[in-house]
Parts: sequence; C-alpha cells; structure tokens
Amino acid sequence: MKNGELITLGIETSCDETSAAVVAGGRKILSNVILSQTEWHEKFGGVVPEIASRKHLESICAVVEKAFQEANVDFNEIDLVAVTHGPGLIGALLVGVSYAKAVAYATKKPLIGVNHIEGHIYANFLENDFEPPFICLVVSGGHTHLIHMEDHGKYTVLGRTLDDAAGEAFDKIARALNLGYPGGPAIDKIARMGDENAISFPVAQIKGSDLDFSFSGLKSAVLNFLNHCRQKGTPVKVEDVAASFQKAVVTALVENTIEAAKKTNCRVIALAGGVAANSRLREEFQKRAGDSFEVRFPPVKLCTDNAAMIACAGYYRYRQGFLSDFSLEAYANLKLF
Repeated sequence: MKNGELITLGIETSCDETSAAVVAGGRKILSNVILSQTEWHEKFGGVVPEIASRKHLESICAVVEKAFQEANVDFNEIDLVAVTHGPGLIGALLVGVSYAKAVAYATKKPLIGVNHIEGHIYANFLENDFEPPFICLVVSGGHTHLIHMEDHGKYTVLGRTLDDAAGEAFDKIARALNLGYPGGPAIDKIARMGDENAISFPVAQIKGSDLDFSFSGLKSAVLNFLNHCRQKGTPVKVEDVAASFQKAVVTALVENTIEAAKKTNCRVIALAGGVAANSRLREEFQKRAGDSFEVRFPPVKLCTDNAAMIACAGYYRYRQGFLSDFSLEAYANLKLF
C-alpha cells in the first residue's frame, strides 16, 4: 500500500504485447510498460501464435522489472496481482497466467483473473472521472462488442460481430492494399488522403438483430473490387479504397452504438480497444453525438493492449469481493459473463 492506496500489479500477454503495469488506487498509473512484438510478426502479415508465446517467455521478467523500476516499488509493496486469463491466444495467455500465479504465491498476495474485454472497458477509468452506467463499444483486432455496463461487474452484451472483428478486417484489407501490418493505423493514415465517397461499399444489416455486426461481406466486397480492377487493368487509387472501406466500417460501428445508447437510455458512450484510436471513428462519434450523448475515449496509448487496464479492472473486481485461486486457467474463448 502506498499513500493509503492499494497497489496492483497488472500482467497482460493475451496477444503480441508483453505488458506489466503498477497502478495505485485502481486509477493512478505509476508505470505501464509495453513491449511490442510487431517487428517479429509484420513479415507474416499478422500474429503468429507460437512466436508470440515464445517472445512473452523471453520478455516477461524484464518487463515486470522495468515496471517496478518506473513505479519505484518492489514485490513486497504490491497488494494485488491482476492478470488477463482470456480471451486471447492460449499459449500467450498461459505465460502471463503462470507468471502471475507464481508472483501471487511467492508474495502471498491476492490473485485476480481478468477478462481481456473487461480490461479494455476499464481503460476508460484510468486517470478519468468516469463511472457507470454507459454504453461501451469494444472494438479491436479480435473483438467487436457493444456492451451496456450498468455497474461495476454488471454487463449486458447488446451486440457483437457475427464473423470478423473490425480490427481483423482492417488488417486483412491493409494486407490486400500492401499497406503493411498492423493494418488499422496504416489505413487510418492513408485514408486521410482519399475520397471516402469514391466507392460505395456495403454496410451489413443483420436480419433479426439491430445491434450485431458483420464485416466479412464488406471485406469480400473490397477484395472483389480489387480483383475486378486488376482483371480489367483499371488503376486502383489505394487512398480512395482505404477511405471508402474505413467509412463503411465506421458507419456500422457508430450507427449501432448510437442505437444501443437510445435503447438503454444511456447518455454516455465510451470507446475501447485498438480501433478506438482510429481518428475517423472518433470524429464521427463526436459529430453524431451532438448534445444528445457524451462520448469518452481512452488516451490513444491505452487503446491497444496494456497491463494498466488489467490492473484497473482487477482492482475493481477485488473491491467487489472477487478472488481467483491457484487453479486459475487461461481460456482462449473466455466469455465476458
């Protein structure tokens, strides 16, 4: 405990970032170290699970040590150990879970397993005066969820993708356009130079659901457009394709989120996940919200996977009386509730 505040060590290894953070009182970031593996995966155009888990094994000890140094604390001063135990890549998750269990056992401190999606939601609480209820759009490479957070630990999933996650679609289209990996930032950058109305790509309407998403049809439409152009020898203006594709994704995300807020009578909308850093998505939410809704974004550095958000979520789970034991396991497809 430091200055009367509980100190949480957060561990995040669900995909290709090895991260450790020290957070005081659930919301004050003392350190948040993130070691990216992008250079190891970009040559493959996406994350290779075996490489990711091996790199986590190589890095986890040094990353935690650096987090302690930056926070000016040591193992004896932490009060809680919070770790992502799903969803994610199973081998990558196991590295973090095993390390966190070892720390909790050695220090005799409480262990808290955290759902990765819940962690993204709690990124909004870090360094902000923010409380439920609200609607949260969690949108990343692996997840696209519309969640009504009524209170801490009380969630209702109102909508989700039925196929590709939005971030996954960004990566695949970026690869088709030879823009490199990760695709989200690459498309965001080049789309600013294009005409988003140049090509009319479809926005999926899901039968029987007002709030679910589908991006596989949009992905196919873009790939079919590119193939058609190549077969006809028609020049492809990459900026216009990127901008038009991005507009279709943003339209689907914003429309469903605004509708969810109306249905639940929520005036506050929060974004979370890597795609929440997209500049066009943020602009469109601000435009559509007007005076009817308050839109919150985490800082860009907290949109991608990081351990500070896991520490924050773990702290609030602990405050609710939740504890994990040493049978805690990693689950690739862990549900939010």
